[in-house]
Formats: sequence, C-alpha cells, structure tokens
Amino acid sequence: MDAINRPELPATWPRWPTYGTIDDLLPSLAQWSAQKKRAALATLVEITGSSPRPLGSEMVIAENGDVAGYVSGGCVEAAVALEGLASIADGQARVLDYGAGSPIVDIQLTCGGRIGILVRPIVDLAGYVSHRYAARRARHVLNVVSDMETGAMRFIEGEAKAGPGEFVRVHTPLTRLVAVGGDPVTLALLSMARNFNFELGLLRPLGPEQAPEGFDLGFYDRRRLETALADLALDRWSAVYSLTHDAQADLRVAHHALASEAFCVGVLGSRRKVAARVKALRDAGVSEKALKRLHLPAGIDIAARTPQEIALSILAQIVAARSDSAP
Repeated sequence: MDAINRPELPATWPRWPTYGTIDDLLPSLAQWSAQKKRAALATLVEITGSSPRPLGSEMVIAENGDVAGYVSGGCVEAAVALEGLASIADGQARVLDYGAGSPIVDIQLTCGGRIGILVRPIVDLAGYVSHRYAARRARHVLNVVSDMETGAMRFIEGEAKAGPGEFVRVHTPLTRLVAVGGDPVTLALLSMARNFNFELGLLRPLGPEQAPEGFDLGFYDRRRLETALADLALDRWSAVYSLTHDAQADLRVAHHALASEAFCVGVLGSRRKVAARVKALRDAGVSEKALKRLHLPAGIDIAARTPQEIALSILAQIVAARSDSAP
C-alpha cells in the first residue's frame, strides 16, 4: 500500500491508554462483528531480551480505529494500530519488528528488548468469535494457529504444535472463582473479582431466592450445600473459597474442592484453627499433595482487616497460585 493511501489513526485516538486495561478482547470483537465492522488481530509472537508483555499478548483493531488490548508497554501501540488498519485495507499479513537492533529506528522499547508482532486481518470475524465463545462455554483449550506469512488462521482444540512458519496462540478457559458464603467478604470478593476477567459462581445454602444484584454471576446456587457440591464441576482452572464461618461447611467445601482439579482452595478463618482443620481433612482421606493447594487461612498476609482488604488478599493469592500451576 503506498503512503498516499495509507490509513491514519483517527483523531479520537485515546490520550490515555484505556485500551490496555481491556484484558478480554472477545466482547469487543463480538460487538464489532455485530456492527459488521472489519477487524485485525495483532499478536506478540517473538521476544528477545525484556518485554513488558508476555508472548502471545494480543491487540485488536477495528476498521474505524477502535482498539482493545496491548502488546507492549505503550511504546508501539499506535504504530501497531496503523499497521492493523493497513492490513484490513490490503488484506495482507505482516510481521512487525520493533526494539533493539530493529530496522525501525524511530520506535524503540524502553525495556531495551526486541519484539516481533504478527498483524493480520480477521477474514471471518463472525467465525472467529463463534469458535472462541464455543470453546469458552465448554471450558475447552482452544489453539489459534496462524500462518506467519499469509495470516490464515485455523482452530484446534486440545494440544497443538506450531509447524514451520506458524505461531500457536493458546486460549485457556477463564479462571473460575467459586465463592461459598454470603457475608460482606464474599460480596467484596465477587465485586472486586469482576475486574480480573474471572468467571464467577456463588453458593449460599438456603440463601435469598435472588442473587445479589450487579455481580454478573455465571451461576448462583442456594440449594443445600451437599446438593450444590454434588453438582459443582471443578476443573484445573477453578479456584474455590469457603467463607461461610461454619466449620463443618468449610470442611465439606474444602474436601470436595481438594478432590477435584481446582488449582486453588481457601477457607476463611483464624490461624489458631488451622491445625485442627488440616487434621480433619487428613482424617477424611485428603492427600498431602492435595493439601498443598489449600490456603488456610484464606488470602496472603497483608494485615487485612476490612472486607475489601481481605478480598484483595484472596485475589492476590489466586493470581499467584494460578501462575504457579501454569504448565
């Protein structure tokens, strides 16, 4: 594409990088698809040295210049958006090279590293969105395999390896946080977790008929605890926290969660009760390996006192445990 016809960023390009606060790109893509807008996808495919963003980080660009996500610390996003608009216009993929040693000397990274970014038009945006949401609903791993030269994408569930000239972006299920309880800490935890792109579930045995308003819960179960737990499926992307203030209920929840693949299990309570609760779980047959996933008391130690502070300590614990459990 010649320079005369090259797209320009819209005058509405944000003064602040609000696009970088958007972690889940699917809602933006779904909205653009419904509006019949064309879009491009930019993926961080190579890192040499340091990078503020991990490999596979992505950014999406709509034909009107709207963007979501980010691939660096703000150093290259405007340039990537321009390349995204160009790829939508000419239908071609391109691999961008920025940073130390790059031929693009007017764009350097503050971290001193070098990154490669694959930018390509999403030819079938509706199909891309459909594949991604189907895998998300089923909580399946979905691999998007991109041809680095043509930008063509194919979808593979389960495991996939990159062939010559390909890059595989692995999309795992969203972290599912299941809270059990109904106190202010429970509500603060669910409220704060909405900003972490988690799927949220709430168990409150014999609780109100309606779920608390404004929490966007994936499910709310008010049945008796034994019934709710029997139907609670937990995978290795699940975290479970019992905040009931009832010792027997907490032990039931912990026993069920530790028998599953859930990567993080926590129980609210005082430190002086830890030994007795751990012994009860051992006596119930919970293995030492499973007990390593148990956090008693719930949350990292930040001297938390208020419901919001306790919720923050629990969310920090979940993020740390998720990182530790990643393959």
